[in-house]
Amino acid sequence: MRLQPLISLIASGTLAFAFAPEIVKRLNVKVPMQDGVHLAANIFLPAQTGRFPTILVRTPYNKGDDLPATFRLFLDHGYAMVVEDARGRYQSEGLFDPLGQEPKDGNDTLNWIASQSWSDGKIGMLGGSYLGIVQWKAALLDNPHLKAIAPTVAGDDDYRDRYYSTGGALQLGHRLLWMSENLRAPGFSPPDFASFVRALPLRHADFAATGQRSPILQTVLDHPAYDAFWRNLSTREHIDRIHVPVFIVGGWYDCFVESDLEAYAALRANSGVDRIVVGPWPHNMSLKFAGIDFGQDSSAPIRRMQVEWFDQWLKSKDTPIMSTPPAHIFVMGSNHWRDEQEWPPAQAKMTPLYFVSDGRANTLDGSGSLDPRPPRRSQPDRFEFDPASPVPTTGGSNCCNPKVFPWGPMDQRAVERRPDVLVFTTPPVHEDLEVIGPVRVVLYAATSAPDTDFTAKLVDVFPNGEARNLTDGILRLRYRDSLEKPELAVPGQIYELNIDAGVTSNVFLKGHCVRLEISSSNFPRFDRNPNTGRPIADETVLRKADQIIYHDREHPSRLILPVMPN
Repeated sequence: MRLQPLISLIASGTLAFAFAPEIVKRLNVKVPMQDGVHLAANIFLPAQTGRFPTILVRTPYNKGDDLPATFRLFLDHGYAMVVEDARGRYQSEGLFDPLGQEPKDGNDTLNWIASQSWSDGKIGMLGGSYLGIVQWKAALLDNPHLKAIAPTVAGDDDYRDRYYSTGGALQLGHRLLWMSENLRAPGFSPPDFASFVRALPLRHADFAATGQRSPILQTVLDHPAYDAFWRNLSTREHIDRIHVPVFIVGGWYDCFVESDLEAYAALRANSGVDRIVVGPWPHNMSLKFAGIDFGQDSSAPIRRMQVEWFDQWLKSKDTPIMSTPPAHIFVMGSNHWRDEQEWPPAQAKMTPLYFVSDGRANTLDGSGSLDPRPPRRSQPDRFEFDPASPVPTTGGSNCCNPKVFPWGPMDQRAVERRPDVLVFTTPPVHEDLEVIGPVRVVLYAATSAPDTDFTAKLVDVFPNGEARNLTDGILRLRYRDSLEKPELAVPGQIYELNIDAGVTSNVFLKGHCVRLEISSSNFPRFDRNPNTGRPIADETVLRKADQIIYHDREHPSRLILPVMPN
């Protein structure tokens, strides 16, 4: 056996020589798919001979020619590792079709691994984002060799968390940025991000971002409602087909976190063995937020937990991860971890805070407030929504390059100074207010347009005035009754709207204020509504809309928070 010397510093402070065995590498091995296409995979085996349980990673981002350092831990624990380029990417053959290729390609790869002389037939899957999505897709086919998966920041529904949103608006910035960085034409240099997200019509945004037509974007734009196309792709719609244990990792400022939590809740109801960890993280958990510190305990030993997870299900070991509560979630504000049995926490009480103003809630300096009691008298608020000058996205659950499209908690006061943003704020709270769960807004609204958008953003206001965003959401008015059957609005008619404003886990500390922003755009996190009522993908005209928000006895507009008992 060949040995590679490693110098390590032992606890006593003296230097000693330790030795780690060389691993066996087989690069660019061709893995056959049933349709004749071959995918390229790197295989890494422990130095000793034998049959091993295997960890599979499938990626569209280039498997490279070596084992990533963070995966070495699995080799050291007696696993083989297979890292494979997705179809049509880098060394793999075929055409890249992320909407349709993954279930079968994942299934074929699992069967191939199980047939190899170094495999014991037991396989787990690992990875985040797209690398997590492919795990869900493969698990839907119930392959007997797949024993457990560990998707990170991946979500479970292509429409509601990957391309569109729970309110029907397109996640424009996320999708175009991803396309511009991964699917651009050879030799094409895209204009800056702020330019190509404004491309009109949206049908031509693929040329602006990538320099070529994108079948992916065209297909997505052809299906703006949650129709049979999306239901067929969705893991959530078929989650009863998931029979393997699932260990989910998410972040409160990740665009997939709400879906991660809903998947966990559905799985727990079916099996009871699944686990989830959610921390104060963005889509890339290794990156820190500028100027924001959630404390020294804000990290978690995810790799160690994943090793325990696979030891449990691929090696039949009893590991610590199964003896702890299944939901491990970080609470921002107080900056501590909390263990729960279910999501949302059973003890959280949905608590309303009602809009109050004298009709001048516009801007940070307006008269808008939030009150636990519905107002007897309250004048409606008005603002003009101009899609040519939308409210800019300032942090939040964005993806996937923070240098181009900043994410996470950021001060919202510049946004709150705009006249097209209504601001409702509580007085400083007298004691810590812990909020964990889904955030909802009931809005009574009218518009001059046949279709428009309404947005909601929950904000934690510090004693020094800093307004830190927690979570947000949007509702496209044509989807007010259902994502499946859009219906245009009658201009001037008052509608009761329910806005899904996302999920959070935060303590509004004593002396802080709870704030809610209401507007009609959050761009480019979501695409702009042109307010015409026509199909948005092909629209080139942008029209202004006059918006009215009612909040009186007959129209009790309100923020609904999941408040934990003291």
